[in-house]
Amino acid sequence: MITVIDYGMGNLRSVVKAVEKYTPRVRVSSDPESIKDSGGLIMPGDGAFGKAMEHLELMGWLGPLREYIDSGGCFMGICLGYQLLFSTSEEFGEHRGMDIIAGRVVRFRRPGLKVPHMGWNSVEIKFPSRFLDGVPDNSFFYFIHSFYPEVEDRDWIVGEAEYGARFPCIVGKGNLIATQFHPEKSHRVGLRIVENFVKAVCS
Repeated sequence: MITVIDYGMGNLRSVVKAVEKYTPRVRVSSDPESIKDSGGLIMPGDGAFGKAMEHLELMGWLGPLREYIDSGGCFMGICLGYQLLFSTSEEFGEHRGMDIIAGRVVRFRRPGLKVPHMGWNSVEIKFPSRFLDGVPDNSFFYFIHSFYPEVEDRDWIVGEAEYGARFPCIVGKGNLIATQFHPEKSHRVGLRIVENFVKAVCS
C-alpha cells in the first residue's frame, strides 16, 4: 500500500491519480498510524514551510516519518514535501525542518528574476537513481516555487536546474527520492518517476 500523506497542505488528488495509473493500492491518510502498513509514503505539499512543519507536528507525523525514513522505507517528497526534508528555511522567518538532509531553504535572490519560478525547466541528472530509470537527461519538468535548498552534502544531489542560479531539484539516497518539481504534472517523464517509485514499493 502506498500512502499519500495528508497534513493539510495542498491538493493531493493529482498525486493519487498519477499513482493510480500504476497500482490501485494507494490511499490518502491523515493518520500517522497508517505508516505501519504502508509499503511506501509520498509527501506532497503546497504552501508555507513553517505552517507545514506546524501541521506535521500537531498531527503527530514528525516522529513516525523520521523513523520510517531512517529505517530505509520507500519515500517520495514533492515540492513543499521536498523542502521540508532540510534542516531550516528562511521562508517568513526562521523555521526548523525535518533535518533529514543538512541544508537551508532560501529564496531566489537574483535582482530582476521573476519569482515564483513557474513553468517548465530542464533538469540535468547529476547522479544515477533507479527512480530515474528511463528519464532522459535534460528532460523538462513543471516547477512552481519561490525557495530552493542549499545542500551541505552534495552526495544527496541527484538533479539540478538553472533559474538565476543552479539549484538542486532532485535529491535522494537509498529508498528516498524527492523533487522540487511536480512529477505528477510533468507528463510522460514525470509519470515515469512515479512509475519507478511504484515499482520500487511493489517489487
